[in-house]
Amino acid sequence: MEVIAHIFNDLDTKFGIPRQSGVAPSLRGRIVFEKEYRVREAFRGLEEFSHIWLLWDFSEAHKEKWSPTVRPPRLGGNQRMGVFATRSPFRPNNIGLSVVRLVAIDYEAADGPALIVEGIDMMNMTPIYDIKPYLPYADAIADASAGFVANSGDEMFAMDVELSDAVVGKLTEQQAIALREILSNDPRPHYHSSAERIYKMKYAGIDISFRIEGRKVIVV
Repeated sequence: MEVIAHIFNDLDTKFGIPRQSGVAPSLRGRIVFEKEYRVREAFRGLEEFSHIWLLWDFSEAHKEKWSPTVRPPRLGGNQRMGVFATRSPFRPNNIGLSVVRLVAIDYEAADGPALIVEGIDMMNMTPIYDIKPYLPYADAIADASAGFVANSGDEMFAMDVELSDAVVGKLTEQQAIALREILSNDPRPHYHSSAERIYKMKYAGIDISFRIEGRKVIVV
């Protein structure tokens, strides 16, 4: 497969990336296409869709050998499940699949057409293989079951986030909202629970350090 585009965003390291698309709905990215694919006709009609599917490369997870089992973070990282029963990046083919909101198509930029999207779960500069429109009637299955993650998600999320004025002052309003969404979903490995431990991530060019007390994330 050929890489057709790359996404540019504020997440320069793997730690802190939302575990699924849509978890941080305000987290914005810009998809820039390789020159061969910067053809206006290829985007005709895309503006009519609110969401799109992205097929992309887990470029930071490539290994020489694959493992038939992995440790899903949602199970605390200490229980193994079959790789095909998870969305782990460590797969025989390191292909990611995400649905994101299409905010705009920038036709006028020098590197356009470029796509502005939100709700991403990819690192800055992630290669993209393909883009397809999201179709609600076919892609949303109301009675689908969620396997072993069905009852392990909601109670982990919606933590309170305490950001200092010093941090907020270095971010745009959109970036600050997205950072709150990322941290509120507790980016730590789920087997970490120490209130004393300091975690670090890179966001929007800023080194963010935080700790967690109960249900509160405190940026220090």
